[in-house]
Amino acid sequence: MLIFTSLLAGLLFGLGLIVAGMTNPAKVIGFLNLAGPWDPSLAFVMAGAIAVGTVAFLVARRRTVSLLGAAMQLPAARDIDRRLVLGSLVFGVGWGLAGFCPGPGLVALGMGEFKALVFVAAMLVGMGAFELLERRRRITATGVA
Repeated sequence: MLIFTSLLAGLLFGLGLIVAGMTNPAKVIGFLNLAGPWDPSLAFVMAGAIAVGTVAFLVARRRTVSLLGAAMQLPAARDIDRRLVLGSLVFGVGWGLAGFCPGPGLVALGMGEFKALVFVAAMLVGMGAFELLERRRRITATGVA
């Protein structure tokens, strides 16, 4: 049941991204281009997502298990450190250059978009590089491989 519900939630999320225009790099770049012909329509999408997410997190924080009985795994870190800021900057620059962020990139890949294939391949390389750097950092910090 959990897998079916996860699949349904993913399909609904993907449909929402398509309807909102988040899978269209031109629309996203039009939103991010404050110096050019700015398209503010994605601000409404983001405001709606933040509103829904806020309510969902408020409900989730009061629960120990999900509605389907899975353990709740909410973020516990509250520190804003150099790693978070640098990661956010890299994410923002990548989003501005490609016009995709991970969710819309995967949806566009599923729609057969070639640009999304390049984006997802670059994203996987970046994730692999991050994992290697993290492993190296842990070994350096603890001395344990």
